[in-house]
Amino acid sequence: MARGKVQMKRIENSVHRQVTFCKRRSGLLKKAKELSVLCDAEIGVFIFSAHGKLYELATNGNMQGLIERYMKSSRGTSQPEPAAIETQPDMDAKEEINMLKQEIEILQKGLRYMFGGCAAEMTLDELTELEKHLEIWIYQIRSTKFNLSFDINVCHLHP
Repeated sequence: MARGKVQMKRIENSVHRQVTFCKRRSGLLKKAKELSVLCDAEIGVFIFSAHGKLYELATNGNMQGLIERYMKSSRGTSQPEPAAIETQPDMDAKEEINMLKQEIEILQKGLRYMFGGCAAEMTLDELTELEKHLEIWIYQIRSTKFNLSFDINVCHLHP
């Protein structure tokens, strides 16, 4: 029996919507795991349900490591090869120090902005960098909140 084409619109029935969410979520996570194993890829997936519950998958390590790797690569500085690290340690240390100083400056400007400063004082690159940090912080806060909520629910179920 062949399946018909599924219309891409919101499922109005909340029970059907929840069942579809669970099935498709598990299918998506399964595909991500398979892609990771078959192609030796590092994959990170975030899924937030309609109720705000977080589901995540991080292959080959943890999500924080993948986020840090993404942040480094999205800045235009991809991970150097291990051989490159060994051949120029002094240059890498100086570059890293300069990069960290710039990042601190951007974060300080971001804090000034969040406490009533003017966004016009920040460049587009600085605002983009601040946005990335805020996204990571939001993820960490939601993850901690979820873990605390999970711990509380487990304690109530198993006194």
